[in-house]
Amino acid sequence: MRVGFIGLGSQGGPMARRIVEGGFETTLWARRAASLEPYADTAAKTAGSPAELGAASDLVCLCVVGDDDVREVLYGDNGVLAGMSSGGVIAIHSTVHPDTCREVAEAAGKKGVAVIDAPVSGGGPAVEEGKLLVMVGGDEEVVQRCRPVFETYADPIVHLGPLGSGQVTKILNNLLFTANLGAALSTLDLGEALGIPRVRLAEVLNGGSATSKALGSIAIFGGTVEGLAPIAGALLQKDVRHAATIAASSDIPEGTVFTVADTALHNMEFPR
Repeated sequence: MRVGFIGLGSQGGPMARRIVEGGFETTLWARRAASLEPYADTAAKTAGSPAELGAASDLVCLCVVGDDDVREVLYGDNGVLAGMSSGGVIAIHSTVHPDTCREVAEAAGKKGVAVIDAPVSGGGPAVEEGKLLVMVGGDEEVVQRCRPVFETYADPIVHLGPLGSGQVTKILNNLLFTANLGAALSTLDLGEALGIPRVRLAEVLNGGSATSKALGSIAIFGGTVEGLAPIAGALLQKDVRHAATIAASSDIPEGTVFTVADTALHNMEFPR
């Protein structure tokens, strides 16, 4: 399988490198030439446009930031879909609204191209260990075709159901992470008010039964989100908004966890 990869950031870059090292013929594209320079020592080829990448690929993996970024690289005369042939597959590793995946699938289907959603969790270190978590939604046969590529950087790879299932799962994951961030910060605020040094309390909680991934992230930055906000703030806001719209379109009653998470975003003073 020939693989195309777009989105060479802190997580996507290591994923692309693992695919190349796994022996797959790989083509890369990036908006900035500087983003391609770290792969000059690999067997990866580079494309002059997303369309050129699509023409050279059986599977195109997208690891761009958000919904509009996915649309930008896929659509138009220079987009991936303009170059892909019937029988190809697009895997959306970005965390986007499930409706975006269905929209893309409709457009891709007109060219005989299949779409699966495959958002990821774990970050660059997990990729380098081959332990990234991939949450997949889509047709079982298509998922199986892509699995050998995903296995170069991921374990486990969990197929959750039809198209959009992976995105719903990832959004729920980030929803709970955001709520945990808010709960951890509130606890640290309370401890500080009661005379417990914030950094020391974070150290203790992170080593005890109250620990969580969210608390660990806060502890790294001295018990605050000042260092975390520039990295994750906007992304968490996006995912909480997606969770809210998904919940609003269903029969889920008001007052569920997405409300807690939205409150947490305000409490953490991430820029709105």
